[in-house]
Amino acid sequence: MKPSPGRPPRGRPSSQFIPSPGPLGKPAPGKGTGTLAKPPDDTNLLLRQRRQKAEELERAGVPLFPNDVAPPDRASAILRVYGGYEAEALEALEERFRLAGRIMALRRFGKAAFLHLQDATGRLQVHVTRDGVGEAAYALFRKFDIGDILEAEGRLFRTRTGELTLEAERIRLVTKSLRPLPEKYHGLTDKELRYRRRYLDLLMNEEVRETFRTRSRIVQGIRAYFTANGFLEVETPMMQPIVGGATARPFRTHHNALGVDLYLRIAPELYLKRLLVGGFDRVFELNRNFRNEGISLQHNPEFTMLEFYEAYATFEDLIRRTEELFLRLVQELRGEAETTLTYQGRTLDFAPPWRRLTLEAALVEVGGLDPGDLRRPAALADRLRAEGAPVTGAEPLGKLWTKLFDLLVEPRLIQPTFVTHYPTDVSPLARRNIENPEVTDRFELFIAGREIANGFSELNDPRDQYARFAEQIANRGDDDEIPPELDADYVRALEHGMPPAAGEGIGIDRVVMLFTDAPSIRDVILFPQLRPERPGGA
Repeated sequence: MKPSPGRPPRGRPSSQFIPSPGPLGKPAPGKGTGTLAKPPDDTNLLLRQRRQKAEELERAGVPLFPNDVAPPDRASAILRVYGGYEAEALEALEERFRLAGRIMALRRFGKAAFLHLQDATGRLQVHVTRDGVGEAAYALFRKFDIGDILEAEGRLFRTRTGELTLEAERIRLVTKSLRPLPEKYHGLTDKELRYRRRYLDLLMNEEVRETFRTRSRIVQGIRAYFTANGFLEVETPMMQPIVGGATARPFRTHHNALGVDLYLRIAPELYLKRLLVGGFDRVFELNRNFRNEGISLQHNPEFTMLEFYEAYATFEDLIRRTEELFLRLVQELRGEAETTLTYQGRTLDFAPPWRRLTLEAALVEVGGLDPGDLRRPAALADRLRAEGAPVTGAEPLGKLWTKLFDLLVEPRLIQPTFVTHYPTDVSPLARRNIENPEVTDRFELFIAGREIANGFSELNDPRDQYARFAEQIANRGDDDEIPPELDADYVRALEHGMPPAAGEGIGIDRVVMLFTDAPSIRDVILFPQLRPERPGGA
């Protein structure tokens, strides 16, 4: 449907660091050791140099990929607790620290080197000297590269420039990187390459890592909100025998054991409302949906939705709940006194109440349509053609309205706006409005010129629901976005009685876009769908 500082934890110092060099040609013991195979088509000089170093380390008895590493310290904790210590206070510390991370920068000065070690929490500078770690260990360290994962142990001090630094007393190779990282300023700028090799994008760009930390906080905040308000989190099927709950082109798959074709769900709506029949009054699901449609700045074939359903509530109740949820997210992420955030240069104000317009009023007031044309299908079709939109001539009035809305109104709704009372012929699962049965008690939420949520008072009359399903299928024609089958079991569930209820779907990816100022949905999905990579990619 709906579309306090404390000390970092201490641990026992490890004695398993870089061993003394063994005889040349003797591999390190353990599974998977020995000379590294070089791909036959490997002509890249840097790759060859890295593999050569790896072979030399392995012959010297250095495990390239040990599995007994458990560093007790994190960079962020060290920086948080000791970042304000003066040099003299650091010298008085007897405590030693041990952490592991990836070498992101490395400057060598003969018998000494500075490197930046990056773990999941931040970066810390490490100073490695021949006198500090020993001649044998330092000789092996010279074969380490940017991108290698290293464990370092030592005491803290401040350099002459004032940077908090770990003076390494022991070092250990944790993982040998056989491929170089992109050059910091020039190597990973292509957007598609960043999406395709997200692991490198995350390694090289702190702002990208922060985007996905924010995404996690948003999901956690949503889950906490609904749980605190008495909603039960549930899971419903990803593979469904009958597509339903939305209008979209589905993906097909085949279940070998059952011998049946199934659909990847386009929405979990009909299953969640079955749970209302079953006696759960408040349910929600944070789910993945799949729609076999186009890819754009706002669309990905696989996307994340929140859907929630509340018995004994109306669409008006959900409007208020939506305002409350978004304001809480703003304040949790930006501060308790905040009500705004900035998206693509525009300030968005989430202080309730938000603007409301009926769909009809929006077409006139924002879209500039003549009120007299709204009931004239021919005039609406002509306007659509003038806008370059395809028209078959068989569209119901509601479909013409929504097509014109998408073109003329949606891009102009920047501040949070609820558009309400959609026509019945484009809202097959929504309850009719009592005063005007031609429209439904439905809303869509628009922010920054795009749809964010869709909700309505639920249709729970099984007779009306069956009739609307049947009419939708009868008028389907060759529109493969309309479900081809009627979900008779859902109607059967309604016949057992579903309490009056309201439900809503919120697009999580688009919400994350707002809170991270991301211009494209691909920026907030870790691994967005892309065309297959051309052969020969390095």
